Amino acid sequence: MSRIGKAIIEIPEGVEINISEDNIVSVKGKLGELSEKIYADLEVSITEGVLEVKRSSESKVHKAQHGLSRALIANMVEGVSTGYSIEQELVGVGYRAKNSGQVLELALGFSHPIIFEVPSEVKVSTVSEKGKNPQIKLESMDKQLVGQVAAKIRSFRKPEPYKGKGVRFKGEEVRKKAGKTAG
Repeated sequence: MSRIGKAIIEIPEGVEINISEDNIVSVKGKLGELSEKIYADLEVSITEGVLEVKRSSESKVHKAQHGLSRALIANMVEGVSTGYSIEQELVGVGYRAKNSGQVLELALGFSHPIIFEVPSEVKVSTVSEKGKNPQIKLESMDKQLVGQVAAKIRSFRKPEPYKGKGVRFKGEEVRKKAGKTAG
């Protein structure tokens, strides 16, 4: 059996899970509601506050879908109960970030500011303190969406390997290369 797929999901208090006839699992919690269509040959069952995903055969496709489906449901349960957050920092002279509502304005050393509209499901906030790198905090109940938005912001100016300037995740280590040696 799949090691991830056979792991059970404990349902926290305040989280309600519904499984429809056409294998759509919807999870409702204090932060909102998420739903995902699960592979048709898998069986999702709830007993005594524990959710379990079972597969019908040992075929390669069923094994792969087993682990994936269990992970997606676990992410939805955690998302609606506690949520996900990603912090990023802008490293570089003159790099700035500010938001007004869902519109994020970034100054990343280009001749123009970058205006990025964040999806409504993701809450964005920026912090700029003197003497520290500007920071962006993204919060959402959807793990995939918050990760995708963070990756898009990072793609505007990836950390470069010589000085380490760019948009990076909080705590990310950037391996620096040696520059040219004077000859």
